[in-house]
Amino acid sequence: MKQSLQSWRHVFKLDPDRLIGDEALEAVCMSGSDAIMVGGSSGLTYDNTVELLSRIRQFEIPCVLEVSDLEAVTPGFDLYMIPMVLNTTRSDWLIGHQARAVEQYGYMIPWDMLVPEGYIVLNPDSTVARITEADSRLDASAVAAYAQVADKLLRMPIVYVEYSGMFGDMELVSDVRRSLYDARLFYGGGITDAESARRAAAVCDTIVVGNVVYSDLQAALDTVRALKGEQQEQQLR
Repeated sequence: MKQSLQSWRHVFKLDPDRLIGDEALEAVCMSGSDAIMVGGSSGLTYDNTVELLSRIRQFEIPCVLEVSDLEAVTPGFDLYMIPMVLNTTRSDWLIGHQARAVEQYGYMIPWDMLVPEGYIVLNPDSTVARITEADSRLDASAVAAYAQVADKLLRMPIVYVEYSGMFGDMELVSDVRRSLYDARLFYGGGITDAESARRAAAVCDTIVVGNVVYSDLQAALDTVRALKGEQQEQQLR
């Protein structure tokens, strides 16, 4: 599963704390997206996470849990993504919470199923920025430096540029991608239609589409078609 992650171009992110009907969930899971990521910034519980996972498991699509709250951790996911906020001003969100989790649950952690993510949070008005007290007002060179630390010093397989709630600076994202050597670049934030999906996908390895699933399902599905159509064209050339 970790190896297949390297081929993901499109991921839908679903929040257990938000309602999604059966028909909408089926459309998302059957859309052709490469994976479903389950996670959110607040309101995650064991019960709502298990419920969402059980519904997703009706379909043959990889499903990963982004662990932002230990209360929501449950077995049954294909991978467990461990976010580490690189530009936080509080060490708890970089290493503290993770260390306490290992201290408490280390004996039962499936280490081979864990994937660390080096998060760089860039929308200061987002919930995740407020919760993690991220220093979000960074220029391109500072963001690239954080990304290189994650890639070359910490050896993280994923660098995640997160604009949560707004469409970010694609030139900055492109600079970050050029600065990486081994890590895969994930981008999330403000992808609301086919055009924004194409723009983001052009400057990163994997796009993560979330909020639009709940506000405009058809537009969310169009983000998959935009990327898959492009891939098919490239294969025919």
